[in-house]
Amino acid sequence: MASPIIAVILSFFIPGLGQFYTGQLLKAVALFVLALIFAALSTIVIGIPLYLIVWVYSMYDAYVTAKGE
Repeated sequence: MASPIIAVILSFFIPGLGQFYTGQLLKAVALFVLALIFAALSTIVIGIPLYLIVWVYSMYDAYVTAKGE
């Protein structure tokens, strides 16, 4: 059983890593790729809020998924 706290901590450092930890491989790859794209777009101001949204969602989803197992 996955620990919700560990899942959040992993997603805090790398978006999608918490989903990988909880076994959601496709969601993990999707969140990681989105985070990379939005980080690259941070040179344009629009990338920053989009990256933050993906980052926060990644942590929330990892916690909820790990807690629900």
